Amino acid sequence: MKKLFFLSSLILLCSILISCMSAKKTETANNNAKSSIPGPKAIIYQTKNDYSKLVPVMLGEDKKSIESYPDIKDVFYDGKLAYPIELKNGYYLDNRGIGKNVAFLSLTYDEYSKLPKTPNTDELWPLIVDKDPIKTMYNCGLRSSFGDIADELNLKIISGDFSTFSKIK
Repeated sequence: MKKLFFLSSLILLCSILISCMSAKKTETANNNAKSSIPGPKAIIYQTKNDYSKLVPVMLGEDKKSIESYPDIKDVFYDGKLAYPIELKNGYYLDNRGIGKNVAFLSLTYDEYSKLPKTPNTDELWPLIVDKDPIKTMYNCGLRSSFGDIADELNLKIISGDFSTFSKIK
């Protein structure tokens, strides 16, 4: 009888331990899934000149070709023209999805959105005004991780605390 009681207790104890371990694995898996949820990034940058009204295009690594550019319908963000948000100390918060190989066209967002059709790369190439406009650029993480994104980024910029950002350029 003591052996049966001992065996039953051992089985019960093992079941409890296994249950706790699988619950911990599930919790860890859920937390990892949350941290790897894709979404738009918060990119802040400073430029050599004020290009805030001009349409950005992405160049190849060698900066000798246009790799991507927006459709005339893609220059909007939340129903408005996707001008970047002006922040403190000459920084801007991107609303278009730019990167380190950005260049700017001589066309404003408004002018570009009113074109009859989206130009091709051969038509866009002569419109580039600066192939290397970025002074500084940071990836600040997911936009969704901020409450009031402009205020929170401005606090970081004013304090000079870029420690939680990834420097792009």
